[in-house]
Amino acid sequence: MPQAGPEVDAREPRRIGPERHGSEKLRHGIRRGSELELAGYRSIWRWASRQPYVPEGASGFSYDKPVRTILIVFIGLSAVEIPVIDLLVHGIPWLRWPFIALGVWGVVTTLGILLGYLTRPHAVGPEGIRVRHGGEVDIDLPWDVVASVERRRHALTDAPQLSLTGVGDEQVLNHVIQDHSEIEIALEGPTPLRLPQGEVTVSALRISVDDPAGFMDAVRTHIP
Repeated sequence: MPQAGPEVDAREPRRIGPERHGSEKLRHGIRRGSELELAGYRSIWRWASRQPYVPEGASGFSYDKPVRTILIVFIGLSAVEIPVIDLLVHGIPWLRWPFIALGVWGVVTTLGILLGYLTRPHAVGPEGIRVRHGGEVDIDLPWDVVASVERRRHALTDAPQLSLTGVGDEQVLNHVIQDHSEIEIALEGPTPLRLPQGEVTVSALRISVDDPAGFMDAVRTHIP
């Protein structure tokens, strides 16, 4: 878990995991890229088999609306680009096939990101809250670890989609889409969570939800 010293502003979002340099940073980047790509392929399969990942008896809540249109436009433009490039380099096989392969890979990768959001929404149900982000992050919060849930907007400018604020027992995990979150989940105490970037211990989570009012209505059916 990252430790914040006196020189760190606890209010500023910081990335999860230790600072890496040189070959270690390169190896970590390759590993994370591979994990993200595999997660994208799993999301495409889940969408194709019509199996959105919402626990039985739970309600799903999307969080990707601010970026959904951007991703769809990017996928469409990338798909159109493939035949255009093919037309331009059709007579040069050593250029044609690598460009086509790169174009298809770009479309599939972006599609995997989009479908990761669509097939793995946040969920509120009898067992608790599931906090998701794409095909990788799935945080299980049983009701007995949840102290309270409030609708509270927090702005975190230029923050990564997953970040930490606060220090020690006041550390918070932030899940933001376009620099803000809508729901704050306070936990009964410091709780360890396993993330792709490593394990963190937090006392609260702030998450983005497209329908915060509906999310709160679902929460109220399970806790006062």
